Amino acid sequence: MQPSENRILTTHAGSLPRTPELTALLVRRSRREPVDPGALGRAIVDSTRRVVARQLAAGIDVGNDGEQARESFFTYVQHRMSGFGGTSERPIMRDITHFPSYLALRLPDFSRTQVSLMAAPKAVGEVRYADRAPLERECALFQEEVREQDGRFVEPFMTAPSPGIIAAAMTNEHYPRLEDYVHAVATALRTEYEYIVAQGFVLQIDCPDLAMERHTRFADRPLAEFLAFMELVVGAINAALANVPRERVRLHVCWGNYNGPHVFDVPLEEIIAQLYAARVGALVLSMANPRHAHEHRVLARHPLPPDMLLVAGVIDTTTNYVEHPEVVADRIERAAQAVGDSRRVIAGTDCGFETAAGMPDVAEEVVWEKLRALRAGADLASRRLL
Repeated sequence: MQPSENRILTTHAGSLPRTPELTALLVRRSRREPVDPGALGRAIVDSTRRVVARQLAAGIDVGNDGEQARESFFTYVQHRMSGFGGTSERPIMRDITHFPSYLALRLPDFSRTQVSLMAAPKAVGEVRYADRAPLERECALFQEEVREQDGRFVEPFMTAPSPGIIAAAMTNEHYPRLEDYVHAVATALRTEYEYIVAQGFVLQIDCPDLAMERHTRFADRPLAEFLAFMELVVGAINAALANVPRERVRLHVCWGNYNGPHVFDVPLEEIIAQLYAARVGALVLSMANPRHAHEHRVLARHPLPPDMLLVAGVIDTTTNYVEHPEVVADRIERAAQAVGDSRRVIAGTDCGFETAAGMPDVAEEVVWEKLRALRAGADLASRRLL
C-alpha cells in the first residue's frame, strides 16, 4: 500500500450509495425472487461508473467500486458459494435491545425495500467457492471504469468479508463445530482474496465480527470466549492469506455501522493485541464516532507494528452532520501523533455508507459532501504534518 508520502492520502471503507434502480433489483435478488439478468447487469455498470466518477471528483486517492454489484458487504457470497439456504436466526445487538424506546425507533427501518442482514441465509451444506464469474466480472468492470475516467486513483482497492462475519451472521446448521465452519468459509474466501490482489488491487477484509460480535453473539459470555473467537478468525484469515503479500491487505474492524447507543462496544484496548496478530499491512479503524473518537490514545499506549499503516476513520458514516475540514484535520493530527509518523496514516471513514442495499443512514448528496470534507481536511493536515 502507498503511504502518505507527499500528502495525507484519503480513502473510505468500501460501500457507497447505489442507484434506486440497482437497489430494487439487489433487494429482490437477495430474497431469491426472479430478476432480469440483463437489467441487473446494466444497473451495476451504470451505478459503478457513477460512484467511480464521484469518488475522483471528491478527491479520494484510494477508491473502489463502491460494492455496487453486491447486495451487502457479506451476504452476496450466497450467489458465489455453495452450501447456503434457509434463514439465519441472528441475535440483535445488545445495545439495541437494551433501550426499548430506541428499538421502537429502529423497527420501521426493516421493510421490503432493504436487504436484511439480520435474516441472512445459513449454512445448510458444504461451503465451497462455486462460481468465480461474478468476481471476475466485478473486478473487470471496476478496472474498465477507472480507465475511462479522466482522473486516476493513487491506488484502487476491493473488499471481501471476513470468514468470521459470515460464520456469525450466516449461522451454521451443517458443520459439527464453529471452528470447522470458520475454516471452511476461509478456504472458500481464499479464492476472492487471491484473485483481488492478483488483479492489482489492494484487498480490504471487512471484519465487524472482530469487534461487533462482542455485543452480539458473545453478549452474555465472558470476554475470554470472545477473544478466543477473535483468535480463531484471525488465524483463519492468516491461513487464507498465505499466498498474498501482507502489504497488499488492509483489515477493516468496526463495532457495527448503525446509529445506536453502542454502550456495550468492546474497548479497542481489549482487542488490539489480537488485531495486531493479523497478517496485514494496515488496520482500518473507527475513530470518528462519539464512542471511539478517544481511542487514538490506545495506539499511543500500544504502538502500531512498524510494518503496519493506519487508516484512521475521521468521518462518521452514521450521521448527516458534515464534518468541518478543521475537525477532520484535528482527527488526522491526533492519529498521526499516536502513530508517531504521519506518513503511516491514511484518512478514511469509520465504515461504509450503504453496507446493505437500501440501508443507508446518510443521504446520498451528504455522502459526497462528507468525502469532499475528508479531502479538504486531509489537505489541511498535510500542510501541518508533512
